[in-house]
Amino acid sequence: MKTPKPSIDFDFRQLEIFCRVAEAGSFSEAAKQVFLAQASVSERIASLENMVNTRLLDRQGRQVTLTKAGELLYRRALDLLELKKNIALELEAFLGHKGGQIEIGGSTIPGEYILPEHIGRFSRQFPDIFVNLLIADTDEIETKVLDGRLELAVTGSKPSNRNFAIKELWKDELVLAVPAGHAWAGLKEIGLKELVQMPFIARENGSGTLRMVNESLAKSRLKSPEALKVVARLGSSTAVKQGIKSGLGVSILSKVAVAAELAEGSLKALKIKGLDLGRSFYLICDRRRTVSPPCQAFLDFLLEDTGAER
Repeated sequence: MKTPKPSIDFDFRQLEIFCRVAEAGSFSEAAKQVFLAQASVSERIASLENMVNTRLLDRQGRQVTLTKAGELLYRRALDLLELKKNIALELEAFLGHKGGQIEIGGSTIPGEYILPEHIGRFSRQFPDIFVNLLIADTDEIETKVLDGRLELAVTGSKPSNRNFAIKELWKDELVLAVPAGHAWAGLKEIGLKELVQMPFIARENGSGTLRMVNESLAKSRLKSPEALKVVARLGSSTAVKQGIKSGLGVSILSKVAVAAELAEGSLKALKIKGLDLGRSFYLICDRRRTVSPPCQAFLDFLLEDTGAER
């Protein structure tokens, strides 16, 4: 009589460890995140691969990458882990436990200059809910919302993916920032002809500010951002501001990001003739996913706190 082949099975802890390894691309880094020894992480992944009878991760020295089977399991494992978390949170809410943790994101400007103030007020009202804020460029934040690693986020440009539920929160304006001693410091605006002759500091690829600048330039008579004399590409508004102050070049930044420097007089803000640089900050969620009770509490608070329409 043949022994029946065991069916594929795994537990939530195995899936959690597998997902951390897949995201970190490293057994050692994943071990730190799940508070286990590296040998234990390796053993659990090997056990999982034996259970499904196929390799889920390709080992390339210290770096690991997902196989095709691993990609399939990773996508479904994220859904299962999110469902498990939401069931636990719903039970806690049903039993009257108002607490938990939420993972939210912010692109550079709202993440560094706007959201912390709102999170502070939220935490005073809901002291048992821990808010973990990830700050990254707009492209990365959008990706993490869609793959379920962030429940909601605020970005500086409107996403085009139809899976996003979107709410406009705040208005913003981009301005040309120059150092206080610059030849243009006493002007209120300059033209595109003058702008393209000046050394320009650009934001990193993936930045919502860069996306907005490129879109505005594409609609102008310049037709292309390639016309700018880019001398450096820096990865944050803070770095760009320091570059401007040091004389590296001028740049287009959010008025929110340079508010302190404008107040103290170290930077001056100008408008650019022929460029529409008005924009908004947007609250985004993945409409395909169920919002956890703690996240719903933050979502409701943020909409009320900003006066945005529900």
